Amino acid sequence: MKNINLDTKIFETLRTQETQKRALSRLGIETIKDLLYYFPTRYSHMSTVSSIAQSNSDDVVTIYGVLSKISIKKTYRTNVPTAQATLTDLQNNTVKIIWFNQAFIAKTLNEGQMVKLTGKISDGKYGKTLTNPEFEKLSSFPIDTGDSLFNESPEEKEFGYPIYRESKGITSKWIYHSIIKILGSGILDKLEDPLPSFILQKYKLPTLQTALVWIHSPQSSNHAKAAQKRFAFEEIFLIQLKNQQRRLQYQKHFSYKLNVEQKTIQSFIDRFPFTPTKAQHDAVNAIINDMTSSHPMSRLLEGDVGSGKTFVAATAAYATVSNRPGNQSYGRLQVAYMAPTEVLATQLFENFVEYFKGLGIQIGLLTGSGCRKFPSKVPGEAWTNISRSQLTKWIANGEIPIVIGTHTLIQKKVVFQDLALAIIDEQHRFGTKQRMKLGSKEKRIPHFLSMTATPIPRTLALTIYGDLDLSVIDTMPQGRKQVITEIVSPDISSRSEVYESIRSSLKEGRQAYVICPRIEEADQSKEQSLQLTSVKAEAQRLKNTVYKEFRIDIMHSKMTKIQKEKVMEKFYNHEIDILVSTSVVEVGVNVPNATSIIIEGAERFGLAQLHQLRGRVIRSNHQAYCYLFADAKSEKTIERLQAIKHAKNGFELAEMDMMLRGIGDLAGVKQWGISDLAMEAIKNIKMVEFARNEAQDIIKHDPVLDNFPELRDIISKENYNIHFE
Repeated sequence: MKNINLDTKIFETLRTQETQKRALSRLGIETIKDLLYYFPTRYSHMSTVSSIAQSNSDDVVTIYGVLSKISIKKTYRTNVPTAQATLTDLQNNTVKIIWFNQAFIAKTLNEGQMVKLTGKISDGKYGKTLTNPEFEKLSSFPIDTGDSLFNESPEEKEFGYPIYRESKGITSKWIYHSIIKILGSGILDKLEDPLPSFILQKYKLPTLQTALVWIHSPQSSNHAKAAQKRFAFEEIFLIQLKNQQRRLQYQKHFSYKLNVEQKTIQSFIDRFPFTPTKAQHDAVNAIINDMTSSHPMSRLLEGDVGSGKTFVAATAAYATVSNRPGNQSYGRLQVAYMAPTEVLATQLFENFVEYFKGLGIQIGLLTGSGCRKFPSKVPGEAWTNISRSQLTKWIANGEIPIVIGTHTLIQKKVVFQDLALAIIDEQHRFGTKQRMKLGSKEKRIPHFLSMTATPIPRTLALTIYGDLDLSVIDTMPQGRKQVITEIVSPDISSRSEVYESIRSSLKEGRQAYVICPRIEEADQSKEQSLQLTSVKAEAQRLKNTVYKEFRIDIMHSKMTKIQKEKVMEKFYNHEIDILVSTSVVEVGVNVPNATSIIIEGAERFGLAQLHQLRGRVIRSNHQAYCYLFADAKSEKTIERLQAIKHAKNGFELAEMDMMLRGIGDLAGVKQWGISDLAMEAIKNIKMVEFARNEAQDIIKHDPVLDNFPELRDIISKENYNIHFE
C-alpha cells in the first residue's frame, strides 16, 4: 500500500471482486477517504446480551439462538426482496427476523444454524421482530450468555470489534480488516487535521489521526466516545462554518433600508380585534430592527399553528409598503408572500383583504388557477378576478405593492419593481439562489422572512438554519381554547363514544378530520405487512356504517397536487363534512370550521407530528377535540402519548421527541445529508453552541479562511448546504 492518499480509489489498493465493487458503490465508498470515514454503527459489546422475553420494543439487543424457517419474500407495497427467519433463543422463546433488501443473507444461512444476532426489537402484527440485525455464525454457544461476557477487564478482553452497515457482497468484517490495513499503511502521517489546534485543545478533542484509530479499533469505550465526539463536533462545526460564510456573503448585498415609525406600526396593530402576545410583539420588533438596516434580513419565524404568525407577517408587510422607493414622493416598496398551496394562498389573500381594508393599499393574488386584485372597482365587491398578464404588468410597474401567491411568484415572467420583503410560508428549502430570483435590479435583494409551524428543537434549528436569525412565538393568543386531547383504547365502546361525540358536533355544523397511517389496506396474505388503518378502507367503513348521513371524502399523497387542492377547497367551502386523509394535511391547511380530529394508529407518529396534526382544529374559538386512537402496549408508548396531553407547545414536544425517539425520527431528517453521528450529537445543545460560536468567530476575523486553507478546501468541495427538504 505505497503512495496512497485520501483520493486513491479503493479498487486500486485493495483486491476487490465485481460484486464487492458494486456493494461499495451502493454504500457510497469509492476512495480511501470514503472508507476511513465509513464509521461503525456500533461496537460488538455495546448491546446487552438478552433473551427474547426480556427485550422491549426499540431495545438494541444481542440474542443467541438457532435459526429456522429461513426464506426469501418480497414486501407488499414496494416489492423489496427480504430474507426472513425465526430465531429460537436459549430460553426457547421465538422472534421473527427480517433483513430488508438483503435477500442474499437467506442463501448464506442454514436451518438449525447457531447464531448471535444484534439489532433493534420492534413490535409488529406477529409479535416481536428483529429487523436488519447484524449476525455472526457460531459453531457453539458460550457457556455464559449473560452480562459477564462483557465484564472482563481490558487486560483480559479488548473493547470489542466495530460493526459496520453491510450490503450484498460486502461484510462488516471485510470493511473492518480493510480499514485496519489502510490505517497501518502510513497514510495517517500524511493527513492534515482540518480542526485548528486551539479548538482541539479547548474542547479536549483527539487529533484526526488519533480519532481515526480510536473510532475503528478502540481499546476502551472512552476511546470510542472521544472519537465520536470529535467527528460529530467536526461535522457540526463545518456546517456552521459554511452557514456563517454564506450569511456574510448574503449580507454584502444591498437591500432596502426602511424608515419605520413606531406610531405607524401601532396604528396598524390597533386595527386587529385582539391584543398581540408578548412573543408576537418581540417578533415584530426583531423584524423591524432587521429591516431598518441596509443589510438584508434573514430571519426564521417559528410558531405553533394558530400562534399568530400571519399577524406578524401582515405587520411586517405594512411596515414595508409604508415606505417609498428611493427618494421618490410616490409609489410603495413591494412585498411578496409565498404560500405552499393555492388553498392557503387564497386564504391569506382573503385575510389580508380584511387587514388592509380602507388603507388604500392594493393587494394581488397570483396562483396557477387564476389571479385577483383588491380593491375591486366593482361596487359591492371586495376584490375582482383579473388576467395574469394584467396582474404581472401592475407588479412590474410597482402599482400593486403586496402580492400573495404560490411558487408562481418566482417564475421568470414575474418581475417586481421594488421588492423589499419576501415572506415564505412553510418553504424550508427556499434557499439563497431562490431569494436572489426575487430581486429585480442593481443587485438589490429583498429582506427575507421564512415562517414555519414545524416544531424544531433549538439545537437542530441552530444547526440547520445557521444562516438565519431565529424568532419563536411560544405562546398562544388570549382567549384561544386549548384542544381537549384524549387517548382512546381500541375497544368498540370507547370508539363508539367518540363517534357519537363527533356526530353531535357535525350536526351543529362543524367538520372533522380522520387521519390514517396508510393509503390502502395491507395484503392480508403477506405475513409481515402491518395491518394499519387505511384511508380508503376507513372512508368506506365510515360511509357505510358510522356516518351515513354525512359527506365524506379522502385525500392522500398519491393524489396529484391539483386533486389535493380541489379536495381541500371543497372541505374549506364545507362541501365535505369529514375528510379522511393521511398526514398530508399536516402543513398549510386552515379550515376554522373543523373542530374534531381522529388520529388512527397514533402510536406510529412522532409527538411533534401529532401536535401539528392536532393543530388543524385550533383555528377557531369553538372548543376543539383531538382523539388519539392508539394500540399502546408498552409503557414507553403510553408515556409518549400522555406527554402530548400536557405539553405547553410544539417545541417542548419536539425536544421530548428528540430525547425519546432520537433525532433520526424527526420528519425529513434523513434527507438533510447529516451523518447519524452528528445527528445524535445535535441533542447536545452545548456542543452545537460551541461549534456555532467558533465558526462565527473565525468567519468574523477571516471571511475567506486565508488562515485556514484546509477548512476552506473542505467546505468548498463538500456539500454543506444543509436545509429542510
